[in-house]
Amino acid sequence: MVIGATGQIGRATVGALAGDGWDVTALSRGGGRDENWPEGVRTARVDRCDDSALAAAVGDGCDVLVDMVAYGPEHARQLTALAGRVGSAVVISSVSVYEDHKGRNFDSQEEPDGFPHYPLPLTEDQRTVAPGESSYSTRKAGLERELLAAADRLPATLLRAGAVHGPHCRTPRELYFVKRNLDGRARRVLAFGGGSRFHPASVHTVAELVRLAAARPGARVLNAVDPDAPTVAEIAGAIDAVMGAAPETVLVDGPPPAPGVGDTPWSVPHPVVCDMTAAERELGYRPVTRYADRLPGTVAWIERRLADGDRTGGGWREAYPKMFATYGDLFDYPAEDAWLAGRDT
Repeated sequence: MVIGATGQIGRATVGALAGDGWDVTALSRGGGRDENWPEGVRTARVDRCDDSALAAAVGDGCDVLVDMVAYGPEHARQLTALAGRVGSAVVISSVSVYEDHKGRNFDSQEEPDGFPHYPLPLTEDQRTVAPGESSYSTRKAGLERELLAAADRLPATLLRAGAVHGPHCRTPRELYFVKRNLDGRARRVLAFGGGSRFHPASVHTVAELVRLAAARPGARVLNAVDPDAPTVAEIAGAIDAVMGAAPETVLVDGPPPAPGVGDTPWSVPHPVVCDMTAAERELGYRPVTRYADRLPGTVAWIERRLADGDRTGGGWREAYPKMFATYGDLFDYPAEDAWLAGRDT
């Protein structure tokens, strides 16, 4: 059973599990199905926040329960309450739970020198933030803590996903470059010399890890990222290649030079690059895709969504409201033009 089956990662995961011979039930709030799923995939409408509804959906039990949307210790307790009817679980977590040796983490990045200095590559034994209610990271840490503590009752594989990419994403980082190219922007600015690296994770990479973990139950935490971690400048170039665009890139040493200028969704002062050795050892994982290989599908999806937003008059904010809520105005062209004009003079 897959909770959150019609989400970005869920769609790919249901397909991977069904293709591997599993009898899959796709659970979601809408009860829908993806057009690419095999006919044998069953669907059910379930709100995972309704404990009794989820318990009813599980019924007499399942071999593996995959949870795409678990968030916080209460969801962990919801899953462990089903332990007698579930063989094992695979649950999506996040690399945002990590903190460095000075306690710096994703939540402290707005402070002076607040962004973490992680060792490279980042392994699963790196310390994590304390569980709590203050942020996405601390709640994911609480989810992990609860599930690992109940490993004797419900063995669970926790997958710490990186910067997830692929179609159906509500916050696609690629939007930053796709929209600029569609708008015919001749120049773009990249902070930190274009060298920022924030390890991406294709939905197909995560789905492959879920597939492998489903067949190898255990209590473990594993990174879930692509085999490559391109710089933001390399990502921009790869998107240009897909779209047939050739804008000039203006590199800026150090942080964004002005609000709204050069600050992409990948822009970090210190690299976040994860190690996949544990997944190779524990699950026999081997890479199934690279970042650039999946860009054509991602770009096409973003273009369609933007076109829909333009037709209704809501623009990119209507097409991607969560993106705007998370990152603010990513397309402050007047600010960019003013900074570039000052630089040129």
